[in-house]
Amino acid sequence: MSYPISNPEGRELRVLVACEASGEVRRAFAKLGHDAWSCDLRPAMDGSNKHLRRDVREILDWGWDLLMVAHPPCTRLCNSGVRWLSEPPPGKTAQQMQAELEEGAELFSTLWNAPIERVAIENPVMHKYAKALIRNYQKPAQSVQPWNFGDPETKRTCFWLRGLPPLAPRYQTWAECRHALGLPSDAKPIDRVHKAAPGPERWIERSRFFPGIAAAMAEQWGGIADNPSQCAAGAQLSLFSA
Repeated sequence: MSYPISNPEGRELRVLVACEASGEVRRAFAKLGHDAWSCDLRPAMDGSNKHLRRDVREILDWGWDLLMVAHPPCTRLCNSGVRWLSEPPPGKTAQQMQAELEEGAELFSTLWNAPIERVAIENPVMHKYAKALIRNYQKPAQSVQPWNFGDPETKRTCFWLRGLPPLAPRYQTWAECRHALGLPSDAKPIDRVHKAAPGPERWIERSRFFPGIAAAMAEQWGGIADNPSQCAAGAQLSLFSA
């Protein structure tokens, strides 16, 4: 199935934000005039009518002519949870953990190999067992912190990029960000993600994306189709390479 591109002349290009219910990245691209849609199995948290509640794998060929940004679930892929593969948590078996790992790696693989010219996938640091299962796996192009883009938090975030340059950070150090935000000299980045309260909604709070990074995506990648040389220039940015 295909879906018509809204503006073939390129003045308004189509963006897919996969596995997003918050609408943070969708709104950032829409603010700059792009035809941005989010897609997730959950409903849109902001009630937007530019959200598709379905399996994103069903719509990858709908003519996303600018790019796709994807936030696939990382629970079984991330290095911080690798211990559960050999020592399953209460209520889980080793077989279940392996099945969940394979399911997560398959979704990541499908998104990474999607028929879309430009792809950015966001996830934490990944363990070796996940890497081995992902088709055409490549190293992440960069890793950043939220404070690199003005959000006073800490959470190492990796980007796997295809057809896109690394994001250029707004701040090189926490001290620069802290000063720009007018915070005290002894202020530390907020560790909201790792200190989220236990409970069934903890994963939602931990996966909530950062508005500063979302804005940088829209600002730096939004015109990439009209200026492909940005890719070559961006490839020279190595400060935050993984």
